[in-house]
Amino acid sequence: MTRTPEDISQDLLDAARKAGADAADAIVLDGSSVSVEVRGGALEHAERSEGADLGLRLFLGKRQAIVSSSDSRPETLTAMAERAVAMAKEAPEDPFTGLARTDQLAADWDVEALELFDPTPEPSAEDLLKDALAAEAAALAVQGVSQVSDAAAAYGVHRVHLAATNGFSGGYERSSRSTSCVAISGEGTGMERDYDGDSRTFQSDLRSPDDIGRSAGERAVQLVGARQPVTGTFPVLFDERISSSLIGHLLGASNGAAIARGSSWLSDCLGEQVLPAHLSLIEDPHRPRIAGSRPFDAEGLPTQRRAIVENGVLTGWTLDLASARKLDMVSTGNAVRGVSGPPSPSNWNLSLTQGTQSREDLLRDMGTGLLVTSMIGSTINPNTGDYSRGASGFWIENGQIAYPVNECTIAGNLRDMLRRIIPANDVRPYLSRVVPSVLIEGMTLAGN
Repeated sequence: MTRTPEDISQDLLDAARKAGADAADAIVLDGSSVSVEVRGGALEHAERSEGADLGLRLFLGKRQAIVSSSDSRPETLTAMAERAVAMAKEAPEDPFTGLARTDQLAADWDVEALELFDPTPEPSAEDLLKDALAAEAAALAVQGVSQVSDAAAAYGVHRVHLAATNGFSGGYERSSRSTSCVAISGEGTGMERDYDGDSRTFQSDLRSPDDIGRSAGERAVQLVGARQPVTGTFPVLFDERISSSLIGHLLGASNGAAIARGSSWLSDCLGEQVLPAHLSLIEDPHRPRIAGSRPFDAEGLPTQRRAIVENGVLTGWTLDLASARKLDMVSTGNAVRGVSGPPSPSNWNLSLTQGTQSREDLLRDMGTGLLVTSMIGSTINPNTGDYSRGASGFWIENGQIAYPVNECTIAGNLRDMLRRIIPANDVRPYLSRVVPSVLIEGMTLAGN
């Protein structure tokens, strides 16, 4: 009988104990995925993968070591544990490392309520090929689209199991289904590209490939004739497709690891206003059918709904056990890890308070400025929050789109920018990060 991820994780813990470890945890990831890519109406690439990865972290007092493998044979597990013990003996002591206390561990979670796995039959490679071809055909049918650089469809199932010598043992299974398309308009040096795509837990929730392909094509055509905007200070509207990147900078600066290192522009802002007073940023890892949902974190602690920002005020840091100990705080249950590294803090599902105006209302009210639909590169100073990014999108005049723009840079300071954001009401509620389009006035724009 094939061993389950739970069996393998327990075997790893047994091997660690026999090798002399004081404590240990083990994580096992396994699953399968299949993906297809098409080009010119024919199959371009197809791939199927199956396999398992396992990681062992063990402790000798306050010394830790981590080893990983994709081989779960008993002799390999024994060798992993022995190697890790030898490594730990040479490692420096870390006063902040270690497993969770028993009273901190998650218990009585309800995986079924999270709906992480779609029980319907797995789509065949032929089904995926059909969807990818349909997306490509829909994009090519848009007048002005010269080619489709990529149309793809994929399906995957992954299982994770975590076990530790403190008594924790838990796992879950997750499925994913996606379709995407990248369309190109124009010719020669005037070529422009844009994309659309969708990724869901349940096949039945996925947008149709025709809709995805058509949207990608229409977006690419709208960019034909792009030119640089003028230089100056203008309002900038971040489209809903990319506005979550702004919130991502806030999350990065409120990450406990950054705070513990002393490399965050938010380090002196705990309990201070960081967003407009009517806005809150909520983390909820228990939303059904959402990719970021999970019943427990990578250290076996329960995940929880919490307000990272409440009524504009930063309420706390995002913490795993190690960063919490360094800061003399309590973990927020936000640890993530792979098989070859220690846990680190990260965020799950996020939602920013929506506004009362539509995106069109904000465009009308901004008068003259920039609508950003795509961003490239970034220069973010983690200590000061100084912000500079390449952008493209559309120039707005008299509250309406005038022409497409590219090759420009927008700049400001995140501390000031975030306190001035004006959100629209155009979120997609099924995303892991639910952030509407946001308007920020008075940003520096460098064009021609």
